[in-house]
Order: sequence, then structure tokens, then C-alpha cells
Amino acid sequence: MGQNEVSRIQSILKLSEEIFSAMPPLIPAEWLSSDITAAQLRIMMVLYTQGPSQMRSIASSVGIALSTATGVIDNLVRKGMVVRDADPQDRRLVICKLSEDGQKFINNIWIHGQEQMEMLLTGLTLEQLNKAEEVAGFLLKNISRDSN
Repeated sequence: MGQNEVSRIQSILKLSEEIFSAMPPLIPAEWLSSDITAAQLRIMMVLYTQGPSQMRSIASSVGIALSTATGVIDNLVRKGMVVRDADPQDRRLVICKLSEDGQKFINNIWIHGQEQMEMLLTGLTLEQLNKAEEVAGFLLKNISRDSN
């Protein structure tokens, strides 16, 4: 990567930081009143993105010890956010997945993000929206290229 590309990336990151700082913090009240910890949220995000997973895989994805992951999952099960099932191939293994309530909780996070993006785009001209759509397409192609 050349110096021009590095400079542009740094400029975009700086602008992103300024956008984030300028936006009012819109945190839904139900998130502030929930008793979900950061560690629990991280595990829920892993289960949301990776789907049903074994405990060892969850611990590895989050970067915590298996015993710690087990304790966090225990609390999520008590809160009704995660359910445990036996692996159909090996009943000795436990598979964890988001419950319906857990799925709704994480879906609300994504919906909130979409609402914030919509707020950023509202008020742009059609020409600006076309450019934003083009940039979004470039980013998606770049992600798709990296995942292949």
C-alpha cells in the first residue's frame, strides 16, 4: 500500500471519529436498564454471528478461559438469553445458542445501528446518496474479496 492510500485511510478514520463524536449518544433505555454485562454481550454477539457453538469455541472466540465462559453462559441461561442443547452427533458435548429473548436483544442492537445510519443519510442530496451507495458497494466488495 502506497503513502497516498495510507494517508486517505487515516483521513477517513479521522472523519469517522469526528462523525461518531458529533452524533448524540442514542442509547435505548432498555439497554441502560438491562443487567447484561460486557462479557455477556460479547458472548451473545459471538452466538449471533457464529450461530450455535460449543463452549470451547465460544471461549476461544471471546479470548477467555473455558471456565470463565462457562460461568458467563450460566448467567445468560439464568437470564433467559441463552439455551444449552446436547450436540446431536455427540451427546457429551454442549451446544449453546441464543434464546428467542437473546435473539431479540441482539437484533435490537442492529436495528439501532441501522436507525443511526439512516439518521446520517437523511438530508443528503440524491447525488450525495448515490456516492454513499457507491462507497458502500466498494466496501461490500472489499469484504467479499477478503472472505473468499
